[in-house]
Amino acid sequence: MMKSRVLSSDLLRVCAALVMVFVVVVQVDAAVPNYNPLRDPSFGPIPGEDPSYSDYLGVAPPFPANLSSPILNTTSGTPGLDDVVFQNLLSAEWLVYNVYQQGVELFNASDFINAGFPNTTFDRIAQIRDSEAGHSRVFQDQISNASVVPGPCKYDYRLTGDPAQFLAFATFIELTSMALVSGLTEQVKLDISKGALAVIGQAEARHEAWFLTDIWGSPKYGGLPFAGPVDTFYPYATQILDTTIVFIVNGSCPPANPPYPIGAQNIPRLRFNTNTTSTLTPGTTIELIVERQLPNTDNYYAVFFHALNTYSVPFNTSTGIVTIPAQIEPLGLLLIAIADEPGAPTAESVVAGPLPILLAPLSLRPYLAGYFRP
Repeated sequence: MMKSRVLSSDLLRVCAALVMVFVVVVQVDAAVPNYNPLRDPSFGPIPGEDPSYSDYLGVAPPFPANLSSPILNTTSGTPGLDDVVFQNLLSAEWLVYNVYQQGVELFNASDFINAGFPNTTFDRIAQIRDSEAGHSRVFQDQISNASVVPGPCKYDYRLTGDPAQFLAFATFIELTSMALVSGLTEQVKLDISKGALAVIGQAEARHEAWFLTDIWGSPKYGGLPFAGPVDTFYPYATQILDTTIVFIVNGSCPPANPPYPIGAQNIPRLRFNTNTTSTLTPGTTIELIVERQLPNTDNYYAVFFHALNTYSVPFNTSTGIVTIPAQIEPLGLLLIAIADEPGAPTAESVVAGPLPILLAPLSLRPYLAGYFRP
């Protein structure tokens, strides 16, 4: 009997210990809900340490694109000061990354060589894809544990299988990205965030330089190898983000994602009439079409943003026809907005747009016309 009581006592102590362990585990799990290893910046390849962000040439999605679910918040505290900026930027980065991922899946090296492009073109597309994946990882790490880290959606870029069309579109995306990143620098509050955007912008500039040098400047197009001395600055970055929604397959974003873009003004989109013979050359006319009817007033202006300059032209909503200012250099990115004040001095003064147009060599422009239809 004595032995039996001892065993029972030992068993009770073991059970009590197991209960305590269970309670501790439950408490830890309650304190760290929605745990995801991607919250740890040391998890997976680290940008700046792992060469896979520079030299991977495979077709399968690289890290972190191979783990595509959103990362839920693990606390209910106050979001980081720049969380919204990086949530918006990461959502846009997934869109940019997927341009190159689809390019790697759609083409091979021979496709570009046979189309008259340098024999390194496919490798460069894959390497830019790697770099964009690294940007995604950097942006994930900038979002605090109190905010959801958005995952990718599905995207339709209307790629036709024509290497020239793909390269023209990718150049358009790169130039627009530069305008976006420069605009976001005015939204971030922390110095470390400003630094992150600056160095990401430098990497994007290298992508852009390759496109302009090897594609625009190639014998096939005979274009100039640069897009002017200054990239175009557009001060209202969220409006640029809003234009990219057209590439997202409706209903394809993870339900846990935050809205995209956060802070959208939901102003009408702007496009131009592709059925006209407009060459999109400064000094020629263009017919602008506003997605929704604007209130009747004569006080509208088509505001052209190019380099660091703005040009305002009275805009008649009945005809939509305006002349692109002749003094604009026909290179780089042109952004057009409709505003109720000359110069569009505030985001609220913009009532439609912006419409990004690539002032590329004439031989590249036909490949881009389809992106401005509804």
